[in-house]
Amino acid sequence: MKLVIKLFPEIIVKSRPVRQRMIGQLRKNLRAVLRDFYENVVVSGTWDRLEVETKGLSESQQQQVIDILQCTPGIHHFFNTQQFEFTSFENLIEICVQNYLPQIEGKTFCVRAKRAGRHSFNSHELEQQVGGALFTQSKNAKVDLHHPEITVLIEIRDKQLYAIANRYKGLGGFPLGTQDSCLSLISGGYDSTVASYLMLKRGIRTHFCFFNLGGIAHEVGVKQVSHFIWKKFGSSSRTRFFSVPFQPVVEELLTQVHHSMRGVILKRLMIRAAQILAKESSIPALVTGEAIAQVSSQTMTNLSVIDQISNMLVVRPLATTDKEDIIAMARQIGTEHFARTMPEYCGVISDRPTTAARMDKIEAEEARFNFDVLMDAIKKTEITTIDQVMDSVKSLDQIERVSTPSHTDVIIDIRHPEEEEKKPLFLTSNKIVKIPFFELNRKFPKLEQDQQYLLYCDHGVMSEMQAQELHEKGFPQVKVYRAPKQ
Repeated sequence: MKLVIKLFPEIIVKSRPVRQRMIGQLRKNLRAVLRDFYENVVVSGTWDRLEVETKGLSESQQQQVIDILQCTPGIHHFFNTQQFEFTSFENLIEICVQNYLPQIEGKTFCVRAKRAGRHSFNSHELEQQVGGALFTQSKNAKVDLHHPEITVLIEIRDKQLYAIANRYKGLGGFPLGTQDSCLSLISGGYDSTVASYLMLKRGIRTHFCFFNLGGIAHEVGVKQVSHFIWKKFGSSSRTRFFSVPFQPVVEELLTQVHHSMRGVILKRLMIRAAQILAKESSIPALVTGEAIAQVSSQTMTNLSVIDQISNMLVVRPLATTDKEDIIAMARQIGTEHFARTMPEYCGVISDRPTTAARMDKIEAEEARFNFDVLMDAIKKTEITTIDQVMDSVKSLDQIERVSTPSHTDVIIDIRHPEEEEKKPLFLTSNKIVKIPFFELNRKFPKLEQDQQYLLYCDHGVMSEMQAQELHEKGFPQVKVYRAPKQ
């Protein structure tokens, strides 16, 4: 299989040195994200396109390569092509007829051609001749230039013919590593996950900063969705996850700050902390998922007050986006299920919160706050590389783990459907049931209750959290399956 990659248009209009740098970075990124297929994949090309050629891959592996390319920033679209060498214009027409005639039988079609190099014909003449030959040699195909069922796509480069079988839409944006980095304040909800994705799409290496307000359940959820976003859209970059223990900060806030201003001051405290962490790591910008007027702390007045605590750029890619559009985007990129089931912490919700904070009043309230508590939280921040982030979660000792299941045990695979499809679980002696973690609480009570169940996920952390929750709801027959390491 040969895939021809077309660049994001904003790359093409850059100056020659910038364009070359971006193309080189994209080529490097593709080799990194396709490293699992390294021996079977060759990435080549330079100026106006890249080519990915695969050899010896199964159909499912080829689909994985296509999925990876569709999630790689910098790609506008790409083709699955067959490459032929032609000797004459007549030979070119003959190859096109042999390749496309079976596809257009009984359908309407048109021909679209692009050409590069020196030839005795132009693109329009090529379209006419190929279209005429297909029409006359087919039994019942018809030409429709406006709304065809089949579009015959042809590219000519010197003496090479590229017959395009399928066209795939890419992610767009710039290649990761061509822009500066950022630190995204992520809570795991719809807004912060989509904001992080949009930064990655723009070619910005995105690190994650989580302020832990509510304990291990929230931490596990945010780490999992952060890993998912990185793995799907940014795995060519080296990324870190910052976990800041903010419970003591919240306690100080609740006892010292007037209830109407807690929301704004909490955001200012987060920006203070994130800015310090970002500067220590040479990260030049912060990112939040805030949208204007979505909640009380996000009025334009309050956002202005929040921003005044920072001398660093704060980017809000969702500033003018409607909530339903944000949810739709989360659904599209695969984070909706995480956000919907994310544990929430409501301990800082204000009673009659201010929507028009005044700086003098905010500063007066902050003067009562002990900032030693904030600095202590920053010092205790745990920094983990994103590829190891799930391994850094402390296990729950009360949940029994099984590495060799009994033949009567039923394994419940609770992974996200995308993870399960890419790496299916196979066991020879056990029944496997697929119930994603976000459907488990609803579907588990409908299963046979005299059966022992083992929950499975890649890292074992989410399965332990779900097992603990089922225990608390009166289902003690649930354990965790930890597959032996290969």
